[in-house]
Amino acid sequence: MSSSSGKVLFGFVFGAAVGVAAGLLFAPGAGEETRKKIKEKGKEYTDELSKQMSGKLDDLKEYVGGVAEETKSRVKKASKEVEEK
Repeated sequence: MSSSSGKVLFGFVFGAAVGVAAGLLFAPGAGEETRKKIKEKGKEYTDELSKQMSGKLDDLKEYVGGVAEETKSRVKKASKEVEEK
């Protein structure tokens, strides 16, 4: 995933969380009940964001691992070529 789409995803999740919190704050209801709803929704969004970020980190680790292997391969090849000369 590109950096741009990651930013869009983060912006969407953050905007949704702010929207839900604002809606709950301005909705009629007891203060304790409203705080409980905000806490529950906050946990839901935090968990979802954590899952998505974990997936992105796994993708990044896989990519970096591939780049590292490719670099090692190129260094070995270049080293052999230098030794042969």
